[in-house]
Amino acid sequence: MNQNSSRRNFLKTASVGAIGAISIPQIVSAAMATAPKGKKVTIQKGDVILFQGDSITDSGRNKTTMTANTASALGNGYALMAAGELLLKHPEKDLKIYNKGISGNKVYQLAERWDADALSLKPNILSIHIGVNDYWHTITNGYKGTIDTYIADYKKLLDRTKAALPNVKFIICEPFGVLGVRFVEQNWYPTFDLFRKAARDIAVEYDAPFVPYQAAFDAALKQAPAAYWTGDGVHPSVAGAALMAQTWLEAVK
Repeated sequence: MNQNSSRRNFLKTASVGAIGAISIPQIVSAAMATAPKGKKVTIQKGDVILFQGDSITDSGRNKTTMTANTASALGNGYALMAAGELLLKHPEKDLKIYNKGISGNKVYQLAERWDADALSLKPNILSIHIGVNDYWHTITNGYKGTIDTYIADYKKLLDRTKAALPNVKFIICEPFGVLGVRFVEQNWYPTFDLFRKAARDIAVEYDAPFVPYQAAFDAALKQAPAAYWTGDGVHPSVAGAALMAQTWLEAVK
């Protein structure tokens, strides 16, 4: 699905009158309506929840702190905000929440550190947000991977995780870009859309909730300009991180 399609879906879904009057919860609900239907992960007592990904997830986290539910170890982005909401809502469930995102990662780099940074934690719920660097670094860093590389690496990683942790529940987050803010330019498209579609297809194949971040940001542009939500088209602002957290929380119950 391209950006224009996301916008059309949003307009079709949000039957709330004037766009300017739409609230953030309505934006999130409209964005989620573009995702495959019916998939949510149920939070259970004692769950270990792990956020994995690149710099968007990393968000300046303290990598020397290993304790669950620690603010500095969760970074200053959407993972911290989503974790805070979960811990506030479910104090009786003894949740343990970790963030192990690392800036610059592509899927194969997740795989290189997966034993230590994922499998050893034995997560019950594993949220993965990966893909922007798998495309972006082909433009900026000389990376030679393709969309086929991304898909193959991603499925191999999920299969490896399922083999080690048969009961793990995945949450697959959509890579996104906000056009016209520093790094994200028209030359990203239509190729980058293939990475977004691949993540969606993988979520369906692995029966996992899909978090439609592109639809959320596209809809949010009706409320404030792109630079309000992201400083460079890739990394969210404080408001953008809050939007990501609220959208992510719609994937759990």
